[in-house]
Amino acid sequence: MEILVINAGSSSLKYQLMDPETGYVFAKGLCERIGIDGRLTHKVPQRDLKVEREIPMPTHSEAIAAVLDVLQDAEVGVVRSVDEIDAVGHRVVHGGVKFAASCVIDEACKQAIRDCIPLGPLHNPANLMGIEACEKIMPNKPQVAVFDTAFHMTMPPKAYRYAIPEEYYEKDHLRRYGFHGTSHRYIAKRVEALTGRKDLKVINCHLGNGSSLCAIQNGKSVDTSMGLAPLCGVPMGTRVGDVDTTVAQFIADNYGKTIDEVLTILNKKSGVFALSGGVSSDFRDLEAGANEGNEKCRLALEKFAYEVKKYIGSYAAALGGLDVLVFTAGIGENDAATRASICEGMEWLGIKLDPEKNKLRGKERVISAADSKVQVWVIPTDEELMIAQDTAELAKR
Repeated sequence: MEILVINAGSSSLKYQLMDPETGYVFAKGLCERIGIDGRLTHKVPQRDLKVEREIPMPTHSEAIAAVLDVLQDAEVGVVRSVDEIDAVGHRVVHGGVKFAASCVIDEACKQAIRDCIPLGPLHNPANLMGIEACEKIMPNKPQVAVFDTAFHMTMPPKAYRYAIPEEYYEKDHLRRYGFHGTSHRYIAKRVEALTGRKDLKVINCHLGNGSSLCAIQNGKSVDTSMGLAPLCGVPMGTRVGDVDTTVAQFIADNYGKTIDEVLTILNKKSGVFALSGGVSSDFRDLEAGANEGNEKCRLALEKFAYEVKKYIGSYAAALGGLDVLVFTAGIGENDAATRASICEGMEWLGIKLDPEKNKLRGKERVISAADSKVQVWVIPTDEELMIAQDTAELAKR
C-alpha cells in the first residue's frame, strides 16, 4: 500500500508518501506560508532529489492540490496518478476523552474533533482544515485520524486527574492528556521488538524543541509530563514547562497583560530561549555559547538536564523500578552531551552510560555500559510510520 501522511498546521502542511509495511518513503515535503503566498519543498530521498517551488496557497485546499500535483509530476513525482494512493492518514493533536485509538474519519469523527477545539485551539482547527481539504480533492479516498493524545488514555485517574473542583473535570474535561503519544507508542512497540519482552518498565524521553517524558508499563502509558496542553513538563525550546500558576497572575497584574498575552509569553518566549538570555532555542547554539563561556547558555542546558533527570526519578518511583530508558526525537537522538548530562549521577537508579557508545547521532543503539542495570537506548522515532500503519490497518476494514 501507499499511504499519504498529512500533518497540517495553521500555516504549514507536512507530508510523506510511504509504504506502511516497510517504512519506505517514496517522497516527503513541506508546504509553508499557507494563506500568505505559498512555498513547497519536495524531496525524493532515494533519488537525493529536492525541489522548491513558489505556489499560491490561499488555503489548505491549494496546498493539498500542490502536494498531489508534485507527487504526480513527470520529472520529480513518484506516482502516475492519485489512484495509486490507497489512503490518507492525518495527525490530529487533541482527541480529548473521546478517542483512545485512531479512527476512520466520518462526520461524527470530524464533529468530535471540532468539540475538542477548546482543548486544542491552536492545532485542531488546522488539523480539520487538512482533513477537509483532502476530502475535497480526494473524495473517495479513506481518511484516518491518528491522535496525539490517544496513547495516554490508558493513564489511571491518579495520574490524569488534577486536584481542582470536580465540576471542571465533569463539565469541561480538564485533566492531563499528554502529547507526543504517537512517538511514545512507536517507542513502546520498538522496545518490545528489540528486547523481545512486553513486561518492561520503560521511560521514554522525547526531547526536541517540544519535549515530553512518558512512563510506560507493559507497553501502555501510565503517566506523562505534558498536561491539558503541551505547555507543562520540562522546559522546552520556548515553552516554560512546569511553573507556579501564580507566576502567570503576577505577570498579568504587574505588567498589564491579558491571559492570552501571558500564555504567548509562556509558550513562545520562555524555556531555554529565555534562560539563555534570548540567545537561542536551538540546543546546538546553546552548547556553542556555553563552550564560549556564556553562563546563561550553560544555565539553560543545566536546567533542562536537571528537570529531565527529576522526571526520570519520579517516573521510576511511579513504575516501581526501571528496565529501559530511551532517548528519542531531535535532541534525544542527536545530542550526546545532553544525554550524558541527564544520566550523570543516576548510577543509584542503575543508569550508567558507556561514553564511547554514547558518541552517536540518529542511530538505534544501546548506549549503556555493560554493567548498567538499566538498558539505555537511543531509538529514532517515526511518528509518520505509526500514522501510516494505523491508516493502512483501518483502511482495509
